[in-house]
Amino acid sequence: MLETLRPDPTFHPSPRLAMEAPRERIAYTALLSPDASRPDAIAVIDVDPDSAGYGSLLYRLDMPYTGDEFHHFGWNACSSALSPLSGHAFLQRRYLVVPGIRSSRLYIIDTQPDPRRPTIAKVIEPEEVFRKTGYSRPHTVHCGPEGVYISTLGGAGADGTEGPPGIFILDCESFELRGRWEIERGPQQLHYDFWWNLPRDWMVSSEWGLPPQFENGLVAQDLLANRYGHRLHFWDLRGRRHTQTIDLGAQHQMPLEVRPAHDPAREYGFVGVVIDTTNLEASIWTWWREDGRFHARKTATIPPEPADPAGLPPLLQGFGAAPPLVSDIDLSLDDRFLYVACWGTGELRQYDVTDPMNPRLAGSVRVGGLGRSTPHPSGRRFAGAPQMVEVSRDGRRVYFTNGLYSRWDTQFYAGGVPGAMVMGHAGADGGLTLDERFFVDFGPDYGAHQIRLEGGDCSTDSFCYPNA
Repeated sequence: MLETLRPDPTFHPSPRLAMEAPRERIAYTALLSPDASRPDAIAVIDVDPDSAGYGSLLYRLDMPYTGDEFHHFGWNACSSALSPLSGHAFLQRRYLVVPGIRSSRLYIIDTQPDPRRPTIAKVIEPEEVFRKTGYSRPHTVHCGPEGVYISTLGGAGADGTEGPPGIFILDCESFELRGRWEIERGPQQLHYDFWWNLPRDWMVSSEWGLPPQFENGLVAQDLLANRYGHRLHFWDLRGRRHTQTIDLGAQHQMPLEVRPAHDPAREYGFVGVVIDTTNLEASIWTWWREDGRFHARKTATIPPEPADPAGLPPLLQGFGAAPPLVSDIDLSLDDRFLYVACWGTGELRQYDVTDPMNPRLAGSVRVGGLGRSTPHPSGRRFAGAPQMVEVSRDGRRVYFTNGLYSRWDTQFYAGGVPGAMVMGHAGADGGLTLDERFFVDFGPDYGAHQIRLEGGDCSTDSFCYPNA
């Protein structure tokens, strides 16, 4: 009985204590069927360097339906359960909550008793999501002190444009849908990612576009007319109330992943902007709070690279250049290194952000990329380019996959992006090298997206207590 009354050992009060935890031995990766001809799946990957199966697929859990389009997923519980406001003090990091971005279906995956052979514990059908929330296209999953928060990309109606998208809450034990999170939405009309600072009681969210703007590929005329998202929104977390909007400028299209500092004593964070429509560059912005108000500033830019038009997709041939297309960023738990995936040019950048207002390029690797197709150090072809990034708790390993979204994959990369997962080693003081032995090939029938690491990772947990 006493064993059940102890907090999950994978919960840590502060980021520094999480960094001292045992390293991950397995990873879970979302696989999707690009043409929806087969069910999507969750892959279990051996990431233990002492294992004979290092860098191989241990197991694949197939779903019972087709057409889900797995994208982002997350845990039912994490270190936020240690919050003094939590009503769930003895939760376990046991279940993976996996949304289908196209079907609006949710899967609850049980990783116990054998983490290497997870099972489906529950399926929440889209009709229930629509009825209880009025939202569709569930996207990002974050575990909070009192439940699971899930952002959406669509509102009601068949095309998801009847009303704005938002966030809904899922009970972290029964997995019952509780309803919409927002009480006062303010001017927010688009959604993508979100995260928070729990003790400071604020949340930040970003914007992509509405379903007709992404479900069948990038809509070039909407991009050139700056009709995708370009704003950050800030919220009173406990009050569920919108408090402030920062417009990054209409040309800064698609501010996607938001990464607040992990140490809750630090009130700043980063967002990656996919493209500047005036010059094709991508950018990193730093936001911070001062005197009760949020501010944001562009702190790093990544230029496009000249490329042979013959190797570019039709929508870029007239420019004769490959834009970086920053599609994911991830911040190490010590808040020191920011990793930036350039899905257009095939580069994964490592910035030293010890000074968050002046990111300094500290490392870089290249693999894949438009007009470049840089092979992996093993000599194997890497389709697409670095996309979804996940950093180990100790900050020494950086895993990434290569697919963005099925329709975008085929639009930008001829023949699509067969799924692969690779890993880089990060130096203690910066620098990045790819592991020649680690290359997981998921084959031509699957794309690969979000990665989750056993025991937590750098885009999963939010912490309640500052570093000592």
